[in-house]
Amino acid sequence: MIQLIALKDDVKLEIREKFSVIQKRCENSLKNLSKICDEVLIISTCNRTEIYFSSKCEDSSIVEEIFEVLNWDKELVEYIFHYKEKQVTKHLMKVVCGFESLILGEDQILAQVKEAYETAMKAKTIHKELQKLFHLAVTCGKEFRTESNLYKIPVSSSSIAVSESRKKGMNRFMILGFGEVGQLTAKYIMSGAFEVLYIAVRDPKVVNIEDGRVRVIPFEEKIKYYEEVNCIISCTSAPHIVIKKDDLPNNRRMILFDLAVPRDLDKDVSTLGNVQVYDIDTVSRMDDNNRKLRKNIMKENKFILDKYIKEFEEWQSLQSISQEIIKLKQSGERVYKDRYKTFKNKRGTKDTDKLAEMLLKSTSDAFINRAIDVLKEEQLKGSVNECMRIIQKIFYVAE
Repeated sequence: MIQLIALKDDVKLEIREKFSVIQKRCENSLKNLSKICDEVLIISTCNRTEIYFSSKCEDSSIVEEIFEVLNWDKELVEYIFHYKEKQVTKHLMKVVCGFESLILGEDQILAQVKEAYETAMKAKTIHKELQKLFHLAVTCGKEFRTESNLYKIPVSSSSIAVSESRKKGMNRFMILGFGEVGQLTAKYIMSGAFEVLYIAVRDPKVVNIEDGRVRVIPFEEKIKYYEEVNCIISCTSAPHIVIKKDDLPNNRRMILFDLAVPRDLDKDVSTLGNVQVYDIDTVSRMDDNNRKLRKNIMKENKFILDKYIKEFEEWQSLQSISQEIIKLKQSGERVYKDRYKTFKNKRGTKDTDKLAEMLLKSTSDAFINRAIDVLKEEQLKGSVNECMRIIQKIFYVAE
């Protein structure tokens, strides 16, 4: 049975970060979870942690086991919900299309779901059922954005952070981390006016930007350049604090955006009088101007989600008869092989056309006669009508 445990949508940041699964540890977590689940996939972003899994165990004991494997505090179980089957499918389709995001319709989640899917594939922790579900989900997300033209209203935590900083006159930027969020942030900064952009990374080779205003610096040397900027946007995947109060200058006005979960900024940073701090929850609340427009567009295109939900449920339903389909094919193969064997043995002793005609009729009779026998049996049982309907659909081919 496909199931999901995930954080509720009203959980505060200080609780969310306790459930975060760091990307570099994700594959190891998947492999550990696969010892108690038939299939498992983890989506862990700044706004959500979701464990999709398949297990024969349907009660709360599987939730407790997952908490143990991930070393989560069981006292916090009240902050998660547990979905099964159809609820899971519906939720995932809503997630990939941006319905469940703090910033409604944001465009990062689809790439994040795709990355989670690829990580699970690499770890070999998903198989037939979750592979099918997530393949359809990614396809659904792509079609939804294309058909709804939602991409014409770009929105993400990165775009909001850059927009807000520009409103306050900031033009000298630093980005900490250059993963997906960092790259998107750099894109938004470079799409407008700015004086300088420092990108602090552990491996400078990952940054390939040809612009004289962009300077790539070693992550461990970032403190040396704090005096050179007035806006820092931090979006690392570090499991620990990367910006401390004592490292920041206290003689200039600065804006700091912390788009990471767990947080990159020490809580004490906000006590500095010259520094304005925005965490991911604050950024989400800034998204008001285009929210209503996106909401209406998304509502009009919700039929796309329904289409993919139906497709997956139909696929699931057909899996229950897959063994019978295999048996039917094997039965047909035996019939044709018997006739072909007869053809090879007799083709030199009989007229070829008559032999072919005889064997073709024999093949047809093998199935028609069996259908007639079943029809007679069902008539004697008094249940011929449904049998007749099925036989007619199979054998009464319109000419």
